[in-house]
Amino acid sequence: MNKRWRNAGLYALLVVVVIALATAIFDNPGQESQSWRYSRFLNAVENNQVEQVRISSDRSRAQFTDPQGNGQVVVNLPNDPELINILEDNNVDIVVLPQSDDSVWVRAFSTLLIPILLLVVLFFVLRRAQSGPGNQAMNFGKSKARVQMEPQTQVTFGDVAGIEQAKLELTEVVDFLKNADRFTAIGAKIPKGVLLVGPPGTGKTLLAKAVAGEAGVPFFSISGSEFVEMFVGVGASRVRDLFEQAKSNAPCIVFIDEIDAVGRQRGAGLGGGNDEREQTLNQLLTEMDGFEGNTGIIIIAATNRPDVLDQALLRPGRFDRQVVVDRPDYAGRLEILRVHARGKTFSQDVDLEKIARRTPGFTGADLSNLLNEAAILAARRNLTEISMDEVNDAI
Repeated sequence: MNKRWRNAGLYALLVVVVIALATAIFDNPGQESQSWRYSRFLNAVENNQVEQVRISSDRSRAQFTDPQGNGQVVVNLPNDPELINILEDNNVDIVVLPQSDDSVWVRAFSTLLIPILLLVVLFFVLRRAQSGPGNQAMNFGKSKARVQMEPQTQVTFGDVAGIEQAKLELTEVVDFLKNADRFTAIGAKIPKGVLLVGPPGTGKTLLAKAVAGEAGVPFFSISGSEFVEMFVGVGASRVRDLFEQAKSNAPCIVFIDEIDAVGRQRGAGLGGGNDEREQTLNQLLTEMDGFEGNTGIIIIAATNRPDVLDQALLRPGRFDRQVVVDRPDYAGRLEILRVHARGKTFSQDVDLEKIARRTPGFTGADLSNLLNEAAILAARRNLTEISMDEVNDAI
């Protein structure tokens, strides 16, 4: 919790304790009463000046109202066995006080109990609000990356088809993470970054999920747009926080989707060279290949606009590899169709090869959507199998 809030809570608790103790002490009737000798007390009783006496449970003290109206009077009682008889003979009302009535500490505790409970509840409410997702004012500089310490993407290279060259290059990255000693023994260095370039829907994000599923190392995923805010310095702070988390969990993979949102060429924006996006990019460049190393961290980024990226971001040492993920050819489309046909029931007239020939220019996302639309049409028509008619209608 913030140090300022913690100190304020301690001061508030101290003030409550002092007030409660003062209340308990000064509210104690014994502190405002006058004291009489025992002989004077007996004379007042015999002269019928005392109507009621309050005696402590151990019979060591007596308390009554001053006949002159000057408040309460306290008398220390000796061990006199005749006292009760004297009081009864003079028609004095006798009241025996409970044992806890004179305890200052008990009174103080009872006064403190409710304020302390309220402070404890307030403390936990503030702490939860500060750590919760809704308190953006205190968490602007924190990275929004999703972290999977044990990746559960449920995607492996077996689920990726039609982009064999890209899959091969990323397989080497996974092999490097699993068997780093085999590469470093002959002087090879782990690639610091892999940039996936290609049109939308070709499987760039799917490849990153497959790398996470195959490597079995912590996986951080974030979108480039999540770095940029309207407040100056927030983006750079989030970059630092992301890499601090990654360094503490190395070896790991950091995936930045749509990196063009933060990695555009510097000096081309309306804000000149000092706008928030460029400060974020400068911090990203420093973290990727600055004075301090980030051994064990592999950065995978995806973009469909490599032409707008800053040249400093693309140089070796930051993104050592640029993997082109293009639209699949006929063989690639056929493999993709076979992957997405799993779990679907097709009739005998459905020919995946014909579908692959009829869909030039389709991306992996397009082909996945095609078969899904065909399945929806079959269900809408109350069919138990997907026929070629549904596929044709979906195309």
